[in-house]
Parts: sequence; structure tokens; C-alpha cells
Amino acid sequence: MSASAVFVLDLKGKVLICRNYKGDVDMSEIDHFLPLLMQQEEDGQTCPIMSHGSVHFLWIKHSNLYLVATTNKNSNASLVYAFLYKLVEVFSEYFKELEEESIQDNFVVVYELLDELMDFGFPQTTDSKILQEYITQEGAKLEVTKTKVPTTVTNAVSWRSEGIKYKKNEVFIDVIESINVLVNANGSVMSSDIVGSIKLKTMLSGMPELRLGLNDRVLFALTGRDKGKTVVMEDVKFHQCVRLSRFESDRTISFVPPDGESELMSYRINTHVKPLIWIESVIEKFSHSRVEIMVKAKGQFKKQSVANNVEVRVPVPSDADSPKFKTSTGHAKYVPEKNVVVWTIKSFPGGKEFLMRAHFGLPSVERDEMEGRPPITVNFEIPYFTVSGIQVRYMKIIEKSGYQALPWVRYITQSGDYQLRTNT
Repeated sequence: MSASAVFVLDLKGKVLICRNYKGDVDMSEIDHFLPLLMQQEEDGQTCPIMSHGSVHFLWIKHSNLYLVATTNKNSNASLVYAFLYKLVEVFSEYFKELEEESIQDNFVVVYELLDELMDFGFPQTTDSKILQEYITQEGAKLEVTKTKVPTTVTNAVSWRSEGIKYKKNEVFIDVIESINVLVNANGSVMSSDIVGSIKLKTMLSGMPELRLGLNDRVLFALTGRDKGKTVVMEDVKFHQCVRLSRFESDRTISFVPPDGESELMSYRINTHVKPLIWIESVIEKFSHSRVEIMVKAKGQFKKQSVANNVEVRVPVPSDADSPKFKTSTGHAKYVPEKNVVVWTIKSFPGGKEFLMRAHFGLPSVERDEMEGRPPITVNFEIPYFTVSGIQVRYMKIIEKSGYQALPWVRYITQSGDYQLRTNT
């Protein structure tokens, strides 16, 4: 079972717009939502699901809005939450920014969308590109197109329209990997993993079928190959266009792609990752006078690769002042509202070492309360490189007209949750 009704409320709990899908929950029950939420916030125990009698409220907050689904059954909570987040995504596609004003300015379109997105409490067409074919923000067009339902809604391939044409047929494939690393104060890696995604920008005519080949270890084992580097992907999640039965039987990623940009798949690789940018820090605090910080950054990746837009964020005491910096490359600046020094290096070649020194004054009166010791965090992006070694071995494009298409592949490694703890 899914939602009985969906509400959009402002921060005062006033209903801006709502849609009753099943009629089995009294619509006035929403009046109990904000008092319940305020009571939980006072108790410090905010919960994503709240109940009043036999009615359950499943809610999310976005900007200055609450999106609330009600139900009196044992509904599938994960389905309802996936729908609420999809609702935010679709509304944001239509109105650029989803906030109270955009709902008030677009009541008619919002009602149309709520009608199409869910039927009798179950999600229906949730792809914003398909919805934009027949729900527009121009009232006159809305009336004309209302009589004809696009074939994509009733099609087996609901994510792609028929009759798409391009002069030049191309597919752009981005393999993007984020590294999550936690290093303790002694320099030992406590946890690390890689979260990856493969994104497509498809500019292909007609209804092509694509087949993507990766250096997947399970596939190589099935086919008896053992040459070259392979990867073991976990928690693989596909776009709805991928034929799952085909993947489960022979690990072939076969699909009819959506037009334009989409995320084909995401995956996780649970492996020991050597930090690509290693940070050594010495933070000396002299009571009532000053703090001196020395940070050394070293690129632990191949010399032919270059990390771009590197940011090293070093925490400093909240009562520090009078900053002075010296860097061997890049520039450092103090961000007092966040109590950090941000050291920015536009281009960081592999194998290189750089140094940053900072000096801060401290007040003569010591603060009473103890401060925590936030970790150093690092942001970076390395093009033409993947940590896991994942590779696109081939991309076959098959279309009945037989046109030639060009696949382009780009690899990017970037920082995810990248933290290094300090001693001081």
C-alpha cells in the first residue's frame, strides 16, 4: 500500500496545496501534523514518521516547505519517501526553485502534476522529461495537449519518446568516482571506499539499443577470461531502462537509453584506498598568545595526472585573529564564520609536495568551554583517472536504420567524504 493523500505545507503548517488520492483519511487530520512536529522538536526526538490515532504522517522538509503524505495502512515507507523526493525533483525541474512562492504561482501546473505523478496512492509517471511533453506551464497549450496522451506514457519504453532525430549521433559517457577516506591522527586509514556512477548524455536518433561492457570481475569469471585488471562492484543500482534479467543472467548491461542526460548506474567498491592527497599537519597552540599551523600536502597519485581545484580546509580555534599565511603554491585565506583556513591549489601534479604555514593571534583571556577538534578536509578532482581501475571496454550502439554513432568516454575521480584527523 502507498499514500492516501499528499500535502504541501508552509512552515506555519498552512496547507498550500493537497491531493486526496484514496479518500480513506480525513483531510482535516493534517491539522495535527505541525503540533506533533513541534512537540517532537521540543523533546529533541524528531522522527520522519509520526502518528495521530490510526493516521500516519510521512514527511520531508525542503526549503521553506513541508511535503507530507498521510496513510492509515501499513504502507511501504521507502516507496512513499522515494515518491516525496521525486516530487521535489519534478517540481524543481519545472519551477527552477521549489519554495512557497513557486507553488503559489503555479497552482494549476502543480495540480496537473499531482494527478499524473500518482494514481490511487501509487506512483505513476515520474519522469520529468516525459511529463513536460504534455504538462506545460502555458495554459493554452495545456488544454490543446490534454486530449492526447503521449505514447511514452503507454509505451513499454516510457522513458524515451519516439521520432527523436539528430544530425550527428553521439553518446558521452562519464565515469565519476568519489573517494571516501577517514584517516586517524596517527596516519592510519580507518575506513575507505569508492562510490561510483556512470552518467550518459545521449544524442541518438530513433530507438537505439546500447550495450555497455565493463571490466567486471564476475563477467570475466563467467566467460573464462582472467587477463587484465578487473573490479568487483557492490550495491549496483541501475536506471529503469537497463534490462535487469539480462544483467543477472550474463552480466550484459543492455538498454534503450533516455534522451539527453541521465545516470545509467551507480556502484560501490569496498576496498582499501590509499589517500590520493596525503596531509601532514603540526598545530601548535601557545596559550594566551598565538597558534602556529604547518600543513604539508603530497600528491600520492601518478606523475602524469593532475588534481584540479584542490581545497585543504584546516580548522582553527574560534577565538583566533590576525591571520598571516605563507604558501609554497596556491593561496590561503581565513574564513572566520566557519573557523577554517582554506588553502586553494588550482593545479596539483602527482608526486609533488607543497607547504602552507599559518600564524594566528589568540586573546589573552582563555575561554572556559572546551572546543572539539574537527578534522582537516580535502576537496579535489582528478580528470582522466579512476582509483578503482574500472574501464569501459566497449559501447555497442544498434539501431534499425544502421547509422554510425560515436561513443565518447571520460573518467573523473573526485573527493567524497575525505577527512584527516589532527592531534591538536
